[in-house]
Amino acid sequence: MSLFRNAEPSLAARGTQPLAERMRPRTLDEVLGQEHLLAPGKPLRTQIEQDRIGSMILWGPPGCGKTTLAQIIARLTRSEFIPFSAVLSGIREIKQVMADAERLRQRGRRTILFVDEVHRFNKAQQDAFLPHVERGSIILIGATTENPSFEVIGPLLSRTRVYVLKPLEPEQIVLLLQRALADPDRGLGGMAIEVDPAVLERIARVANGDARAALNTLEAMVMGTTPDSTGRHVLTLAVLEEVLQRRLLPYDKAGEEHYNLISALHKSVRNSDPDAALYWLARMLESGEDLRYIARRLVRIASEDVGLADPQALPIAVAAMQAADFVGMPEGNLALAEAAVYLALAPKSNALYTGYQQVQRDLQQTIAEPVPLHLRNPVTRLMQQLGYGRGYQYAHDTEEKITDMPCLPESLRGRQYYRPTDQGFEARLRQRLEEIRRIRSRQFKPDSG
Repeated sequence: MSLFRNAEPSLAARGTQPLAERMRPRTLDEVLGQEHLLAPGKPLRTQIEQDRIGSMILWGPPGCGKTTLAQIIARLTRSEFIPFSAVLSGIREIKQVMADAERLRQRGRRTILFVDEVHRFNKAQQDAFLPHVERGSIILIGATTENPSFEVIGPLLSRTRVYVLKPLEPEQIVLLLQRALADPDRGLGGMAIEVDPAVLERIARVANGDARAALNTLEAMVMGTTPDSTGRHVLTLAVLEEVLQRRLLPYDKAGEEHYNLISALHKSVRNSDPDAALYWLARMLESGEDLRYIARRLVRIASEDVGLADPQALPIAVAAMQAADFVGMPEGNLALAEAAVYLALAPKSNALYTGYQQVQRDLQQTIAEPVPLHLRNPVTRLMQQLGYGRGYQYAHDTEEKITDMPCLPESLRGRQYYRPTDQGFEARLRQRLEEIRRIRSRQFKPDSG
């Protein structure tokens, strides 16, 4: 049974569907965007037109055309097409569909299984597809908004081709809206609608490349306006703002976009760009990200990227974390903004970060030598007899409060982990470190043993 071989919905049935569903493209030529995949002569388009498709994963943001492309494939293919929702189905339903597909295969018919939101299937559920994909019982088309590298199991990923769909450009969304306004059968062409081009451009911008969101907004505006004395629906920017109220930014706290945005924030601060830091910070906060998550990252930046080039960076980041946690949103956003801008403008040094990394490598690659005897406290008579504390030099007994006593294990003598830069306050620390080394070199006597 192919759900997409049925006759088109009746006029009455189409009238009850959302505008975005009615305006869904039915042919490859109606698809807007995705030219890198669907332009004439492109491999994927050729495979579809020649009915020679294989299993694939369609990866892209909401409203970019993943389900539309699957439905177009359904109309052009000579296979049975079964839509499947990862939200509503489990192992039992998968086994039933696989059994039906195997029976069809034995009769010489192919089955295309379209799995929407395939990333919602767990490992066991995804494993259930493997033998059937390998045998050719089904051609799997999975759609996902999440990075398949993380959300689709390796064996299944290796047996499919991943196609990356891009968000629609604002110009393409404007064209889509104009198409909906002009179409009398599937769109709003049968209604008297007056709309300023600036309104369509604004809808396209706030849609963030999501065609479905743009069409839903347009439909909400039409449904939310009362016709004037001439029967026209006049759509203005004021009406649009009432419909939008507050722009919802695309964001998933558990998905890849979460990590992309925090990466952008961190790297903008590291690159001393306060404007970009403020932008990415606001993108996360206004999308509903947890204040404490961002605050923890700012504290990390203070140590990793500023370090001792500005010793005030860490106290300011910690203070912002405590303030944001204390007052919450939206008041706490400015505390984090203050810290982000301060960190962006602060002198940068990763000397502590690289030094600690070198210590970690040495811990993995060298033996864990005992603490040298002269650094141990001789708290008992036995310890004294064993040499604990023997040779220890008390720095305060010297004029310059520095001795030439080695403090690293024997095999690591001479290691220099912390190498201060000449940035900010760390330049003073560098001078101090050089001074300490000069004092030690004067104190060192080769015949001292």
